[in-house]
Amino acid sequence: MEATQVLNERLKLSDDKGYIISIGLVLILVSSLVIGYYLITRGLQPEGYTTIYLLDPQKKAIDYPELLVTDYNDTLNVWVEVENHMGKALQFDVRLKVISGTISALPVEIDPTNSYVKTLEKDESWEIMAKTTINKPGNYSVAYELWICNQGAEEFEFTHNYCVLNIEVIDHF
Repeated sequence: MEATQVLNERLKLSDDKGYIISIGLVLILVSSLVIGYYLITRGLQPEGYTTIYLLDPQKKAIDYPELLVTDYNDTLNVWVEVENHMGKALQFDVRLKVISGTISALPVEIDPTNSYVKTLEKDESWEIMAKTTINKPGNYSVAYELWICNQGAEEFEFTHNYCVLNIEVIDHF
């Protein structure tokens, strides 16, 4: 025997009223599940994050330098943007490293050519014009690594956020 027929017989309802009550019970159950899901997920806060990205000299993400000429235009200029979405103020270090050839692992195990340090408030961003000169011909990788200060240990840790530009340097004609 069908569940609605059993319910109709016990409550002494006609078939039409039994279907209406069954549909109402199903709607109440589904609504309770949706409301419960909303209440549970509303309390969960998304995990914080940091980000680093590069912009060309015109502050666009389209025309990155690829070629430098010694004794003519051997300075690499790019804007570096850092954003703090960790929910609290933190100290950041952007380490610019120039490597001959390609990068095999990050963080790159050499001393930085330049380093930029700043404390960013919650949801604050930071804009840096990062400049470096490369005056020997060859192919280079320029890494911009984002490090964050671990307040408990009072030292910087690599965030695994980075950007890399591949640059070719040629002799002046």
